[in-house]
Order: sequence, then C-alpha cells, then structure tokens
Amino acid sequence: MEESITILEAIKRDFGCGEIDIRTYSPLTLAYIGDAVYDLVIRTVVVERGNTSANKLHHKTVTYVNARVQARMIEALKEELTEEEQAVYKRGRNAKSYTTAKNATVMEYRKATGFEALCGYLYLTGKQERLLALIKRAVELAEWETGSHN
Repeated sequence: MEESITILEAIKRDFGCGEIDIRTYSPLTLAYIGDAVYDLVIRTVVVERGNTSANKLHHKTVTYVNARVQARMIEALKEELTEEEQAVYKRGRNAKSYTTAKNATVMEYRKATGFEALCGYLYLTGKQERLLALIKRAVELAEWETGSHN
C-alpha cells in the first residue's frame, strides 16, 4: 500500500528541495506562490463543478480570482484568522509591490496580496487543511454575496 504524502512533500522529495525557514521569505514571495495555489484550488473547484468549454471555465474562475473579490474575501475572513495568520496577511498587505491590478484599487490590490501571502504561507508550512478551510469559507462568502450560492 502506497504511503499518502502531500503534493508539497512530493515536490520537495522529487526535486531535491531542502527545508526552508519560512521567516526568510519575503511577503511578495509568499504571495507569488499563494497566487498560484489559490488559482489552482479555484480552477479545480470550477472544473469539478462541471465540464464545459475552457472559455466558460475561465470566466467562472475569474469571478473568484481577482483582486477586488479577494480583498472582500479577506475582509470577511479577518476575524477568523489566528494571530499568526493575521501577521502574515498584514506583512503581505503592507509589502511594497511595483505592480497593480488593472480592475482594482490600490488598497484592494494590497489586501489581495496579503490574502495571497497567507495562502502561500499556509501552503509552504504544510497547513493544507487550514488553507482549504479558509479558501472554502472565502468562496462561500463570495457566493453568498453574489447570490450564486443556490
């Protein structure tokens, strides 16, 4: 019987990645990986909810993967975060980025960056269950807000 490991553990093993001190990572590095992880989770959910054209999948995904929505999600979730998670979010939110979102305010973009940094932190520290729980809650909040929860 094959032993069950996380994808992160498999990546570290198969690609010879060493152990990291997560405290040495910049918040923008955490946001970089967090953006990809969050996007993968949302794409997976969208695909699993229905096989359709790539264009329709993309449009559904974009309703969750954009700075404006992510900013609203993290605002709704802030009270549910641990002190450690709030600290990571704030580091990401306050990081000086030289890019901005085309369809969001600077503050929305910064909040979304904080959310992505938190996703990256939880992923890299192996806290996938907590990561998925927060994303699930955020999606529920976004769906409730848009009326697509039916």
